[in-house]
Amino acid sequence: MATESEVSDRPPREPRPQMPTDDLREGLPVPAAALPAAAAPPAAGGRWRRRRERFSSLIIVVPVALIALFPFYWMVATALTPRAAAIRVPPSLFPTDATLDNLRSLFETAPIMLWAFNSLLIAAAIMVGHVVFDSMAGYAFARKRFAGKALIFTLIVSSLMIPVHVTLVPRFILITELGLNNNLLGVIAPSIADVFGIFLMRQFMQSLPRELEEAARVDGANEWQVFRHIVMPLSRPAVATVGIFSFVGAWNAFLWPLIVLSDRSLLTLPVGVALLQQEFSTNIGLQMAGALVGAVPMIVLFLLFQRHFLEGVRVGALKG
Repeated sequence: MATESEVSDRPPREPRPQMPTDDLREGLPVPAAALPAAAAPPAAGGRWRRRRERFSSLIIVVPVALIALFPFYWMVATALTPRAAAIRVPPSLFPTDATLDNLRSLFETAPIMLWAFNSLLIAAAIMVGHVVFDSMAGYAFARKRFAGKALIFTLIVSSLMIPVHVTLVPRFILITELGLNNNLLGVIAPSIADVFGIFLMRQFMQSLPRELEEAARVDGANEWQVFRHIVMPLSRPAVATVGIFSFVGAWNAFLWPLIVLSDRSLLTLPVGVALLQQEFSTNIGLQMAGALVGAVPMIVLFLLFQRHFLEGVRVGALKG
């Protein structure tokens, strides 16, 4: 405790400056010392640093993007190049005499629209099968408890290490025994479900809150209603990812449709375009025109659903 003499010897405290609210309210000038200090403007060095980092990123991203887009540009350029100019050595990077003759010849000499319809039908059926069956299996592995669940899931995921070419002969024998050879169902049936789709749906559904499902069960919802009205709407990013992966994979599939289908009217677009090659010569421009027709729908599909695709991949990777 300080004595009276010590207290009296201390210098008096200066009063704290107060904001002259009355002067502000009346519109009178306020001394600059009474105003709060303004925030200092951002340093010029920080802006230049951010610009330098952005420029450094562009130096890396732009060349990589050009390298990735060059095959697509070369396909378009070759599709618009006449046959004689397409085999010129050295090739020209820019088609000087561009023409649509290759596209016109493609639609006149080949049933390209029929092949595209076959590919669309197969890809759509496989996509629906993946969305339905992969999501059901993923929900079972993510939420249900049953004997041997971890072992079964491990065996399913381990099958990703088996090369697809090893299963070609057993699948072909099975399809032949079922009478589905040279039939579109023979292409669809073996690909109705996918291991990667099951893994992705399971990883995504594990991240969903259980409280919503429990609340739905308290309200009287059965298991199918919980899955249909609660889990599936919340899993739209993963469902979109599975759908895009399966559709693109089925659209671009070549080896299995080539083995199963033999009728020219049942061929898919990739197989049909490959068969445009003649016995003793190859019309490169015609084949590139067919490849361009097959690539455009996939590009449009990705541009329309890229947000869901990237979100599903990001969440599935983080929750894995």
